Amino acid sequence: MFTGLIRELANVKSLKQGTLILQAKYKPNIGDSIAVNGACLTVVKRSEGEFSVELSPETEKLISIKNLKGRVHIEPAMQINDRLEGHIVQGHVDTVGTISKIVNNGNSFDFFVSCERKFIKFMIPKGSVAIDGVSLTINEVYEDSFRLTIIPHTMKNTLFESYQIGREVNIETDMFARYIYNMFGKKDEVSWDKIDSIMASY
Repeated sequence: MFTGLIRELANVKSLKQGTLILQAKYKPNIGDSIAVNGACLTVVKRSEGEFSVELSPETEKLISIKNLKGRVHIEPAMQINDRLEGHIVQGHVDTVGTISKIVNNGNSFDFFVSCERKFIKFMIPKGSVAIDGVSLTINEVYEDSFRLTIIPHTMKNTLFESYQIGREVNIETDMFARYIYNMFGKKDEVSWDKIDSIMASY
């Protein structure tokens, strides 16, 4: 499990035959789980100032491979006594989206992200989503896209400052939205209002 709070921007040294070598200050142990641009990967090798993680064929199919160059977001797995300041992120990328529009609001930026419509049902206004591993709040949801507002702190401490229209991003939808949908949402008579009412009863 992760929180969606980026620990460091690591540098990609190489990506060959499913092995990604990263240069970073962070020193993981062999076997540790670490999220790289939001994808949970396992550390298989470590040396001074760098470590290697493995990508399975399934992971390579689901994530944006072309973004594994230059700098990437990394976050080590959450410890049991850590503060949960983002939201619960599994490191399981659902799909790859595309930044379709960026609006400068003066003190923040609105990022519009488009994705396959089948994943929009998991996007809830004021709910959570992980974009390239960053925990963010969804402000508005449309037919095939959603809007995020990025504050200056996030812009400064993540790669969002370098993101441009057309960039692919890894998307992990909210775990609880997926679970609730699979429990209740497949029934035509169940709406999100009813689900909110069910949740409020606990």
